Parts: sequence; C-alpha cells; structure tokens
Amino acid sequence: MLRYLVVTAGAAVLAALLLGTVSSASQDRTAKGKADDRGYVSIFDGKTLKGWHVSAKTGHSRASKNKSGGNWKVEGGAITGSQDIPGNGGIVITDKQDYRNFEVVLEMRNDFGPDSGLFLRSNDQGQAFQAMIDYHSGGNLMGVYGEGLGGFGTRNFTFTDPKDPGKIKENESPFKLPMTPAAWAKFWKHGEWNELKARIEGNPAKITTWIKGVKFMEWTDTAMRPRHDRGGIALQVHGGTYGGPGDLTKLQVRYRNIRVKVLD
Repeated sequence: MLRYLVVTAGAAVLAALLLGTVSSASQDRTAKGKADDRGYVSIFDGKTLKGWHVSAKTGHSRASKNKSGGNWKVEGGAITGSQDIPGNGGIVITDKQDYRNFEVVLEMRNDFGPDSGLFLRSNDQGQAFQAMIDYHSGGNLMGVYGEGLGGFGTRNFTFTDPKDPGKIKENESPFKLPMTPAAWAKFWKHGEWNELKARIEGNPAKITTWIKGVKFMEWTDTAMRPRHDRGGIALQVHGGTYGGPGDLTKLQVRYRNIRVKVLD
C-alpha cells in the first residue's frame, strides 16, 4: 500500500509539472506571436507599439491639419489614446493590412466620455467596418457602423446618462438586445477590464460581436465592397467634441490583451 501511495503521489507531482510546462508553453507561444490553444495570436506585446503605427490621414485629425493622429502610447501594459490637442484624434493601426476573415479580442477600460472604436479591415484613411466603442452618453458598445463607407449599421442600445454607463435604453435592431437595460447595470463593470470581441467574414461582410462572452450583435452587409475584403485592425480616438463637452485631451481610452484568430 505504501509503495502504491508513493507511486501515485509521484505521478500526481509529475502530472502537475507537465501541466505547468504545457501552460507555460502555451503562454510563450502567444507571447512570441504563435497561436495559443484556441488559435489566437497576440498582436500587442504590452510594452511597445511594435507592429502598429499612428495614422493622421483620417477625418478625425483635421484639427491638426492631418499632421498628428492623437496621443497614443503604451502605459501600464495597455495601448492608451486621447486627443493630442482639443478636437484632434486619429487611429492607431496594425502594420499588417491583409486581415480578411478573422476574430479580434481585446480588453478595454476607457474613461466614460471619449468616442472610440474597433476598426475591422481598415486602411490608413480609417475607412472600415467598425465595432462601436462609443463609450459616452448617446453612444453604444459593439453595434456596427460603416466608418467612411456610407454610415450604414445598427445598434441595439444607447447610453442615456452623461455620468453613468450603467444606464441604457433598448433600440430597435435586427438583433435584439440580449438582456434587459436593468440587467446591463449589473453585467457591465465600469472602471474594470471588460472583454470585447468581434468577428468579420465574407463579402458582403458578416459581423458578429460579443461583450464578456455574450453575443450582442449579428449583422450582414447588403453590398459587396471589393476594396474592403481585407485590411488592418485599428483603434480610434474620435476628433471634434463628439462624446461630450469639455477637454477630451484629459480623457483616455485603454486597450490590452489584443489577440487575433485568422479564420481562413
């Protein structure tokens, strides 16, 4: 019996060590730009903007006469962005711009006020399919918008209070809001890191979005867009005063743990 216990205990220790090795290897594969066990690859190293660049070519950079594209930097393991001068924003976009069918997952912890967005199949001019991150009164999360593509899209809820992102109202949409406005207040955690996810596939494009694992939108374009069957992945800081009055240079958007899974 004693010999059996020793062998069993030894096997358990060995299994734990192997599990730790597998877990570490999985993390290393992600950190080094290789796929993790679910097929996602990290595209942000948490320290630098390597693999990304700031573009001032969008309409959001008009206040600087398209000389700067907002204030983007890495801080606390996250990409942070804000207007660099009052009214001037822009995008930070991946150097790689041949993403076609893919999923992108990230965590966000934005101040409530700036208008932002997750751009899919974007170019440096910011023309893209947008998963909305309009985190302000009158805005929305994970609805769909045609940024520079004609303004098409849909949302199923709207933030209603300029100070409280826990208050929303439901909007009519082809995809119904998956919870009641009262439930949203308990589901969404302002000031904490919350996961957002978007998938784009096909042409006409089909876009699906999730918030913290809950599907929030499924929408299919009505037109073929040959110039946007592929592109980059970008994060936005809106220009102007869109998102509310006041000095928007003082408010930040924050994104971390950005991963992509190529579907084709």
